[in-house]
Amino acid sequence: MTALPLSAEPDLGSSPSDSGPPDQATVDWFADWFRHIEANISRAIRGKPEVIHLALVALFAEGHLLLEDVPGTGKTSVARSVAASIGSTWQRIQFTPDLLPSDITGVTIWDQQTGSFRFHPGPVFANIVLADEINRASPKTQSALLEVMEEHRVTIDGEPHPVPRPFLVIATQNPVDMDGTYQLPEAQLDRFLIKTSIGYPSLDDEIAILETHRLGSAVDQLEAVLPAEQAPVMTGIATRIHVSPEVQRYVATICQATRTLPSVRLGASPRASLALVRAARAEAASAGRRYVAPEDVKRLAVPVLSHRLLLTPDAEAQGLEPATLVDQVIAATPVPTAPA
Repeated sequence: MTALPLSAEPDLGSSPSDSGPPDQATVDWFADWFRHIEANISRAIRGKPEVIHLALVALFAEGHLLLEDVPGTGKTSVARSVAASIGSTWQRIQFTPDLLPSDITGVTIWDQQTGSFRFHPGPVFANIVLADEINRASPKTQSALLEVMEEHRVTIDGEPHPVPRPFLVIATQNPVDMDGTYQLPEAQLDRFLIKTSIGYPSLDDEIAILETHRLGSAVDQLEAVLPAEQAPVMTGIATRIHVSPEVQRYVATICQATRTLPSVRLGASPRASLALVRAARAEAASAGRRYVAPEDVKRLAVPVLSHRLLLTPDAEAQGLEPATLVDQVIAATPVPTAPA
């Protein structure tokens, strides 16, 4: 299959079956749609193809994305653009010190007309949830996202309420002006499949942004190119991408190595190994491959693993960055040469 141009009207009814191992035509279908969505989002998010790519990897790997960057770089626009491109619902939750867990998950209230309790869902019941400045809320409120991020459901008064699929939490935090913030605990950070930053645009890209916004918000002008119900089909394809024993050993060796670094007091957990494999499957599918290659693991190792490492006080005082340590581990780990 060839890549779908933005002007095309693809026949979604001819999408491949989501049962059984993916054949090459199925993976090509995934890759075509992945590129199609990327191109659509890039109309609003200029000059940041890697951020767009990682956001879609997180979406189709059924993970979550943490964006850490200064204000005004487009973190909210990324969430809105992903939601608009797949025709899904989205909600923004502004995290503040007085935000309560029920403000996120919802509450049950007594309905006098029916004589029973009725559940009122909170803003977390959307396909794309933007948790804006998540580190400004209390730890109790932050933990309200733990169950729903991991289990894709909210339990209120002992009754589970599943969230819609697809489900992606995009959380943001500001690395400056840290007064009055609560650092995300390790258990919360571990729930995010990928952490990255957007950064400032280049001069040409910023000029293009100014020109684009001359006619209004670029995000508001985006149209859905994939119905939301097709996103779980793509997720199902990604989960069936083959991972050879050699690549599995490669991932495990990388994560094991992070635990023995003298500058690290807490390395990547087995959950991190699973996360890296899950993300690598989506990465391989986006490239039109039926198997995970070592290059997929290498490309995603930093955004998947770096936020899971806790450095020693001496390493922090020296200004070492977890991403640098992950790069060192990748460089020192032999790449498997056996066929995938």
